[in-house]
Amino acid sequence: MTRELEMAKLACKALDDKKGKDIKVIDIHDVSVIADYFVIASGSNENQVQAMMDNVDEVLGKAGYEAKQVEGGRNSNWILMDYGDVIIHIFEEENRLFYDLERIWRDGKAVEISEFLNQEEE
Repeated sequence: MTRELEMAKLACKALDDKKGKDIKVIDIHDVSVIADYFVIASGSNENQVQAMMDNVDEVLGKAGYEAKQVEGGRNSNWILMDYGDVIIHIFEEENRLFYDLERIWRDGKAVEISEFLNQEEE
């Protein structure tokens, strides 16, 4: 597994641990130079979105990955966490529907993440 895919996997688990909804990974390396993967998830309110962000930061930090930049924060309904090759978008549900990143980046390839979320820790 590549370093980038490992980061996306850890992010998915961290989001899932905080009950993130509709977690998606899009491989965009063939269609953009800004990143290799987008990880997108929804939370039902600002508190959950914040908890999801905090957990991603903690899990990826423990694995040695630090965010280069974070946009949004407390009281935000869209948080973007830029880890270079992996960009994580955490939305409140309504805003995710409005911005519809999956449609905008439809030329990317969806990554099957069920194996990420169903694996036990090794």
